[in-house]
Amino acid sequence: MEAYSFFLNDAGRVRSGWRLGLFVLTFVILLFLLGTVGRVLFVIGDLLHIPSTPYLENIVFRLIFLAAAIIAGWICQYWLEGLPWRALGLYLHPGWLRDLLIGSLIGALSLAIAALVAFVAGGLRFALSENVMLFVVARGLVTTAFLLMFAALAEEALFRGYPLQTLTRAHLTTLGVLLTSVPFGLVHLRNPNVAAGFTFTNTALAGVWLAAAYLRTRSLWFPLGVHWSWNWAQGAIFGVPVSGLVVSDHPLMQSIDKGPAWLTGGSYGLEGGLCCTIALLLSTIFILRTRLVSATPELLKLTSEKKPKHHVDAPYTLPYLPDYVHTLLFPPVLSGVREHTK
Repeated sequence: MEAYSFFLNDAGRVRSGWRLGLFVLTFVILLFLLGTVGRVLFVIGDLLHIPSTPYLENIVFRLIFLAAAIIAGWICQYWLEGLPWRALGLYLHPGWLRDLLIGSLIGALSLAIAALVAFVAGGLRFALSENVMLFVVARGLVTTAFLLMFAALAEEALFRGYPLQTLTRAHLTTLGVLLTSVPFGLVHLRNPNVAAGFTFTNTALAGVWLAAAYLRTRSLWFPLGVHWSWNWAQGAIFGVPVSGLVVSDHPLMQSIDKGPAWLTGGSYGLEGGLCCTIALLLSTIFILRTRLVSATPELLKLTSEKKPKHHVDAPYTLPYLPDYVHTLLFPPVLSGVREHTK
């Protein structure tokens, strides 16, 4: 029984640590394969003299990242936990559009709070963009929204998708929030103009903020709304760098940074300063307490139990593997594992 308990939990599922590791491995493999396909297509396009732009390349990269995260999550939840697609939280469940819209409103207002704190403290000043046609600004708002929507969805699928969800099913929610928020903060340290201390702290805190949004609805639509609209309001409305990056050439407003950098974030943008910390804390408390959104009974069940019951077309079993593979994985209880996991 030692090998059984090492690989499987008391519900007959592969243990959460193994599930998380297999997800990461699957994601990396898929990202490499899909990325290779993308690079080949761009090379072919270049040979055929098909024009490309940095914007198109950015969209394709986000789509590859998103596809790798979603496919890896679906593979792991189906083969390791016997769960249907809808458990991932991206299907059109009742109220999905409402969750997305309310999340978008909360994200934009939360960013506005950060901007207001910086403005009241004298750190930032704003003025409407001059000498830019309304059409150009409107086009910038739309194209930036399109890009940031895909970028946010890719990050939500990776960090608030299967990793957080599978640990939540294992009743390790706090650990899940930690293991998804810390890497979320670390990956942003590679961005330009990193603000010492605040970049990691605020981005990890944003991971907690977005995890709270997911846990409130057990769906990715609500955190997606919160995430993309924060970035969009920051870059396309207020004209502030988003995590060190200029995302819009023609924002609605231009920002003037008067410092200090510890308050406004300097060249990294609001996310590198104390004003962001204050806004994220207030918004997280609001999300945890609001009754504007809630989880559907099905999604709550699919993400709260180690082995949730659900309707499927066929009973779940571990994928078939040759006897010698099962013997290597579960040598003392070969037949018991197969029977128990039906």
